[in-house]
Amino acid sequence: MPLVDGFGRVHKDLRVSLTDKCNLRCTYCMPEEGIDWISKAMHLTLEEIIRVVKILCAEGIEEIRLTGGEPLLRPDVVELVKALNKIESKPAISMTTNATRLDVLAQDLFDAGLSRLNISLDTLDREKFKELSRRDGLEETLSGINASIKAGFEPIKINAVLMRGINDDEALPLLDWAIENNLQLRFIEQMPLDAQHAWDRKQMISREEIYQALSKKYVLEPVGNRGADPAELFEVKGTVVKVGIIASVTEPFCGNCDRLRLTSDGQIRNCLFATEESDLRIPLRNGADDQILKEIILNNLAAKKKGHGIDDSNFVQPIRPMSAIGG
Repeated sequence: MPLVDGFGRVHKDLRVSLTDKCNLRCTYCMPEEGIDWISKAMHLTLEEIIRVVKILCAEGIEEIRLTGGEPLLRPDVVELVKALNKIESKPAISMTTNATRLDVLAQDLFDAGLSRLNISLDTLDREKFKELSRRDGLEETLSGINASIKAGFEPIKINAVLMRGINDDEALPLLDWAIENNLQLRFIEQMPLDAQHAWDRKQMISREEIYQALSKKYVLEPVGNRGADPAELFEVKGTVVKVGIIASVTEPFCGNCDRLRLTSDGQIRNCLFATEESDLRIPLRNGADDQILKEIILNNLAAKKKGHGIDDSNFVQPIRPMSAIGG
């Protein structure tokens, strides 16, 4: 039985957050200090994650995206990928990461069955990297990307958020670099998911601004029907590379959303911007059978709204920041 919400959207993609912790402190995601981390006891165990994922895969989930925080900070991440790869329905297993630990883990993850990587990289300038992430980690990220290429990951997608007055002049340098390294680049509009609740739409670099910046040098040819893909894809004429723009704010794609989210502390969320979630951790630990867990998930899905409502006058930013939800 497919996972269908009240608007007929079939859900095939599950984002699984492994931890809320991160070794960077990107300004659009986390404050520099004073973070109220989820306690270790509240994080789902490997066995609990596998159980929930199996229930969802039996209902039609086809792709598992491992997220965080930074998922590579979880000590059992390779073992988890191996276990997910043994699920009978064989879901595709991907990961979103900042790549700072991929120099030592890329090959093990590839061998364990991880099929694809999305890597966050907002700048190629070391000083800007330190300003944006409050950490000196550019070399580690680039090393992780190179290790991923060597391990055999393909495609490798690079996610970049442009910040006005900081790295908004790097759209073309990032694309030049992506073309040189045969990487798929995706620009993401900054969303109201920061822990500080300081998001300002006027400071966001929009899809149109990004498109115009790239078009100064390259001819962008639209790719066909994107289906449930959040990225509007373009072929860069004269190259073999595609570039994407995820316009979550200015051109939302909620009508085709096929994603559910499982947080690291066992909450099911039907939308990145949901203000309500359903607890699976306590029922899991109190001995609930699979049917009870499935009913909790289906009830949550039934309550999914038509859209995220960022432009609505009554929009309320989720209490949880992106790092605690999972991207």
